[in-house]
Amino acid sequence: METIFLKSIKEAIKHWYIPLLVGLFFVAVSVIVFMSPAGSLLTLSILFAFSFLFGGLSEIVFSIINRHQLENWGWSLAFGILTFIVGTSLLIHPALSISVLAFYIGFIILFRSVAAISFALDVKKYGSKNWGVLLGLGIIGTIFSFILIWNPLFAGMSVVILIALSFLFAGLFSIYLGLQLRQIHKSSKSISAELKVRYDDIMKEIRDEWDD
Repeated sequence: METIFLKSIKEAIKHWYIPLLVGLFFVAVSVIVFMSPAGSLLTLSILFAFSFLFGGLSEIVFSIINRHQLENWGWSLAFGILTFIVGTSLLIHPALSISVLAFYIGFIILFRSVAAISFALDVKKYGSKNWGVLLGLGIIGTIFSFILIWNPLFAGMSVVILIALSFLFAGLFSIYLGLQLRQIHKSSKSISAELKVRYDDIMKEIRDEWDD
């Protein structure tokens, strides 16, 4: 199996802007919710449904395209599928109580936050110096998702605000991840084909030495 470093110098991350777009969309959703927290629950549910549909589909596409570049692309694909399924479920059954809606969203944000932490560790292996910010955002998202799932004595309005905060941190993570992937993409592209061939030759020699 190729190491992360080997992958990083041989192939650039493709379509790095997909997480960035998802992040911007999630942040926009959080702003809308912050501006109208007392809005119709049905309207909010449909808004969240479309958010998850867009985010899940984007994550599925990104994972499949970069399956040879990302070590944990399978997890990302699984989270994308799960996000899409939850979005579909919310769209089919939008008339949910606030507690059920909070559970749905808390559940999916939890899994996305776990994926965020995994991505942060992947980015660290690629040599990014800012992986700690990604890790921190993933951890914060995990905390908010746990609060939503267990919903300890929060009034309906507070739950809506918590949902908005969860979307905000999930969006900020995706934006920051997209920017980090852009940097990795640029760095990978700057490596010459000759150097990549030389690296392959060196790795082959090392493997031959080990076999002997």
